[in-house]
Amino acid sequence: MGLIQEIDYGTPASTSEKQVTLTVDGFTVTVPEGTSIMRASMEVGIAIPKLCATDMVDAFGSCRLCLVEIDGRNGTPSSCTTPVAPGMVVHTQTGRLKDIRRGVMELYISDHPLDCLTCAANGDCELQTQAGVVGLRDVRYGYEGDNHVFKKNDGAENFKWMAKDESNPYFTYDPSKCIVCSRCVRACEEVQGTFALTIEGRGFESRVSPGMHQLFIDSECVSCGACVQACPTATLSEKSVIKIGQPEHSVVTTCAYCGVGCSFKAEMRGDELVRMVPYKDGKANRGHSCVKGRFAYGYSTHKERILNPMIREKVTDPWREVSWEEALTHTANEFRRIQYQYGRTSIGGITSSRCTNEETYLVQKLIRQGFRNNNVDTCARVCHSPTGYGLGQTFGTSAGTQDFDSIEQTDVVMIIGANPTDAHPVFASRMKKRLRKGAKLIVLDPRRTDIVRSAHIEAQHHLPLKPGTNVAVVTALAHVIVTEGLFDEAFIRERCDWDEFQDWASFVALPENSPEVVGQLANVDPEEIRSAARLFATGGNGAIYYGLGVTEHSQGSTTVIAIANLAMATGNIGRPGVGVNPLRGQNNVQGSCDMGSFPHELPGYRHVSGDAVRDIYESLWGVKLDDEPGLRIPNMLDAAVDGSFKGLYVQGEDILQSDPDTKHVAAGLAAMECVVVHDIFLNETANYAHVFLPGSTFLEKDGTFTNAERRINRVRKVMAPKNGLADWEVTQKLAQAMGLAWNYQHPSEIMDEIARTTPSFAKVSYDYLEKMGSVQWPCNEQAPEGTPIMHISGFVRGKGKFIRTEYVATDERTGPRFPLLLTTGRILSQYNVGAQTRRTDNVMWHSEDRLEIHPHDAENRGLRDGDWVRLTSRSGETTLRALITDKVSPGVVYTTFHHPDTQANVITTDFSDWATNCPEYKVTAVQVGASNGPSEWQLDYDEQARNSRRIATLEAAE
Repeated sequence: MGLIQEIDYGTPASTSEKQVTLTVDGFTVTVPEGTSIMRASMEVGIAIPKLCATDMVDAFGSCRLCLVEIDGRNGTPSSCTTPVAPGMVVHTQTGRLKDIRRGVMELYISDHPLDCLTCAANGDCELQTQAGVVGLRDVRYGYEGDNHVFKKNDGAENFKWMAKDESNPYFTYDPSKCIVCSRCVRACEEVQGTFALTIEGRGFESRVSPGMHQLFIDSECVSCGACVQACPTATLSEKSVIKIGQPEHSVVTTCAYCGVGCSFKAEMRGDELVRMVPYKDGKANRGHSCVKGRFAYGYSTHKERILNPMIREKVTDPWREVSWEEALTHTANEFRRIQYQYGRTSIGGITSSRCTNEETYLVQKLIRQGFRNNNVDTCARVCHSPTGYGLGQTFGTSAGTQDFDSIEQTDVVMIIGANPTDAHPVFASRMKKRLRKGAKLIVLDPRRTDIVRSAHIEAQHHLPLKPGTNVAVVTALAHVIVTEGLFDEAFIRERCDWDEFQDWASFVALPENSPEVVGQLANVDPEEIRSAARLFATGGNGAIYYGLGVTEHSQGSTTVIAIANLAMATGNIGRPGVGVNPLRGQNNVQGSCDMGSFPHELPGYRHVSGDAVRDIYESLWGVKLDDEPGLRIPNMLDAAVDGSFKGLYVQGEDILQSDPDTKHVAAGLAAMECVVVHDIFLNETANYAHVFLPGSTFLEKDGTFTNAERRINRVRKVMAPKNGLADWEVTQKLAQAMGLAWNYQHPSEIMDEIARTTPSFAKVSYDYLEKMGSVQWPCNEQAPEGTPIMHISGFVRGKGKFIRTEYVATDERTGPRFPLLLTTGRILSQYNVGAQTRRTDNVMWHSEDRLEIHPHDAENRGLRDGDWVRLTSRSGETTLRALITDKVSPGVVYTTFHHPDTQANVITTDFSDWATNCPEYKVTAVQVGASNGPSEWQLDYDEQARNSRRIATLEAAE
């Protein structure tokens, strides 16, 4: 075990299909046309010295270390900026080159601190390495005169020296060690796309500057870490490396935040995590990261983490720490008692979208085999279940159609109800890179999200539709495409049912679906709708990316169907650069759906009523399975209030904070007799729990996650579980306590069972994932290397199905009492309910939920920026501070849901999607007014939460 070393080829790979052969130091090499000499040399193992070059950014040619000689050419061109040519003969190591390189390096070192032994980058410094490579043995120039190294020169202030910037919580900026290679600036521009860094000054006055000579924390820097990763010296250094020292071994694993599924090298010193470094071979992130995945892992060792099982008789009692055996035996006995007393269907469970596929599979197996019912649900249903229904009906499969690489061939990007720069930042960076290269952008969103207008990007069309009118607006886009004859008839006739298309076309062509009618309804300019439709239909490869702003509506499934209709009508399915792509919110939302977490579906999206499917599991598990769908979470809560549902096992979810209508969730949990919470912290749901089983983090387990592009990525254990058991082991021990003969020795055995029983996973195994790196399902004999692009030669269901999408207004209406519409979402630095990110330094950027309100609405209510306001709906009320901004339209307010002291979901209602019960988080009629402090409900909630979190053993110790 050691550090995983990745080859840096110096410049990006060329995508040309034409090959060029040349000779480098006597070795023949053939590479794609457009490849740099530097990269071609590295292909045959010849590393040309470099400082300003790295293969994550385009060639720059400023450091002058990578000079080469070429037969037949004068001078010494830089190898990073010189492309190969047929028959070229290159020399990388001649006497002349050696002298030049030593001279250049001597100049670098003459203005650089010589504190190598105490420097944080000692052992990982490219400047130090390259000084050795070029054979530098002496520096003839002293530090006399101008320099950036010392605070004082001959006793006088040195105005070229700058103090270290330690304002960012995760890394430092030491200008005295900067060699002005511009790698950080270029990484910020080319990889991240934020353009937060620049080189200020000229010549010897040049230096890196965040923004307009600001501190990093005050600049537009989003702390993605690209600059730190690119820096060849200790100028930009992780504070964790400064504190702990250089790592000595690393393990590749997968991030446990959003649905992008970034691959990281967890770099360790012993069992201590030093840093997370994005893995260049990760096919989802290609070596990039965001502030959460790169830096926000401190929650895994946070002091509030619970490491011992706890039980209590009543939720008003303090917790009592017990052994694993006592906790699991108690839980099993309680579940048996409840089923004996109230019936077989009186208990159920909730799987986690943050846990691994293997752990999720075991929870649903426990419920079906052990509880003998189908009362299983997951947070995926409260976010993307309409995706499963809508795409299943139209295409025949319940997932996105493309891989992330597909964006590189997209000509028109349409984003509907998604905020990728905040919620899926690494993919957003790839998207922005494509937009900077000339792709066009259409955004449908009530807010002006960052991607609508940012550095070197501006949407051609932003349709700020009224919340709740998605179906109408997407259908209006289709109206233009149909009535103006912009649909792809050849594609439709070949790939879809023509009669169904004609029926759909006659529907969308109706006058009530025209932009003129819909525009008035949705508060959108009709000409903008028409222009956006024409651009999407005629602009080349069109790809649709959507998020929870589509699915979390009473017509969420209808909108997904409308999106699928739009893609089929324009022929934008079945090849790179196109497709329908749901951006999944959590790291394993896709996997939790795949693994059978819904009450009506077994793994692989197969209905429980299917005899052949049940036979597979009945023969393997040795029990008779229920052929009737079980209860969804809202049904469980309703049944609990009614007295027929009494026990719940919740793994890795916080339904009290994340589910709508918080008061109803609290009432349902309070009515239960045994609530078991399996998590790493005492979350909000644990306020009503009777048993707490401590969980393990993604760093402490083996398994797999499945990301938004259906990519199955390995999660690898980098340290022992601090609670003693990985989550899959906890579920197995609970199953054993309930009398089930489970005996898995490793998660790989669980995946083997998944592969045996689930056709889309048939070829997946840990050995295969080690060989392939990752695969995208379906992965079976028909698609042995996985399926990056779906529906290439035909739809899974056969013919694509066009379905009418009637617009039905939500029952949640504005009126005199509640004249505004509230919609909710996420912010870059925080994640979901905030249980992880709130316990990291990410709170520096977002320490509270704020209510965004338009200046017009604020003025009408006498509100100023930062004022405390009371947010009231038909369901409840809360207080938070106002943020006055024109990002939201008049009549619309917006907030996040990351902080439990706000509890935004006390405001949301119990309206839900007609097909899947996905809650309507995005449309709530509200009123906003001035407030003097917390609401009565907030005060009561805070008191109940504090009482609920008392732990008897800790009180005794005090």
